[in-house]
Amino acid sequence: MNRPPTVLDVARAAGVSRQTVSNVLNTPEIVKAGTRERVQAVIAELGYRPNISARRLRTRQSSTIGFCLDPLSQGISSAVLDRYLHALTEQATARGMRILVYTAKDSGQEIGQFQRLLDEADVDAFVLTSTHDGDPRPGWLRQHGADFVTFGRPWGEADIDGSPQLWVDVDGAAGSAAACRHLLAQGARQIAFLGWPSPSGVGEDRLNGWRSVMLEQRNQGELGGLRWQCKDEVADAQRLVAQQLRRLDGPGELDGIVCASDTLALGALMALNAANLTSIPVIGFDNSPVSMALGISSIDQCLQDVAEGTLELLLGPEGNQVLKHQSNASRAHRLITPQLIVRTRSGV
Repeated sequence: MNRPPTVLDVARAAGVSRQTVSNVLNTPEIVKAGTRERVQAVIAELGYRPNISARRLRTRQSSTIGFCLDPLSQGISSAVLDRYLHALTEQATARGMRILVYTAKDSGQEIGQFQRLLDEADVDAFVLTSTHDGDPRPGWLRQHGADFVTFGRPWGEADIDGSPQLWVDVDGAAGSAAACRHLLAQGARQIAFLGWPSPSGVGEDRLNGWRSVMLEQRNQGELGGLRWQCKDEVADAQRLVAQQLRRLDGPGELDGIVCASDTLALGALMALNAANLTSIPVIGFDNSPVSMALGISSIDQCLQDVAEGTLELLLGPEGNQVLKHQSNASRAHRLITPQLIVRTRSGV
């Protein structure tokens, strides 16, 4: 065949109708598994590539998902959203979708971007990140009938799990709990948690994992002296941990530190090194390039799984068109279990 294969060529080779081929390409979930697999095999064999531009004109959909680069994410932890965006773009491309990246200085400006992009029909849906208590963005999008998924739970709602909002998130409590159990298995008993000041939905979630394991280990004993908090800055974490170390009565008062981020973990390690307490283990959260380079144990958020969950909520398991929220009512959430990555840290 000298010319590029067409939909009709695929239909004939697979022994199905042209409409069935179209369904496999656009709404695969409605096609029987055996038929779908046969058509997909023929598509691969013939090297057929659908005319995406023609489909966009026909369906009046842009096949584009909007994503805002968050100006508040800086430093070590910003690598998380960078990796998430990369995974999301890679997986969306495989489905014939595009990611449109835009910027905004704050929530108000981002809502203005929502309005512009919807008015100009540039996107079919949005992915929101950095959700927080009182976040005005989801309410605005719901009010205007726009499709969206949040990477992050709708913090502040009375019943997060019962929320109609589509969200995918990482189980921070499970991550911190895994870190604590690992240290306990290594013989540690006095394990501190270094987190962020309240209010922080993400921070409280990660704190709860440490608290549940430690209360169980201590038979409901007091934990106040082992809960530390500061801003997500290396210098602040180093200063706080140094202060806490000076208050210790002696060996055995501190066996390990579980941190809400790799930023905090780096500051904690610097304080421990300065005090010649390099044997005390530290576990961070995010599995950032810094933790990898310095050999710091950390919790990996499994961002490939987060991206996959995001697109499944928007498009269905294999689809390439945005579904309406009603289609997803029974499967509106994805909570991803993170993975503990154990390393032997190098000197800082």
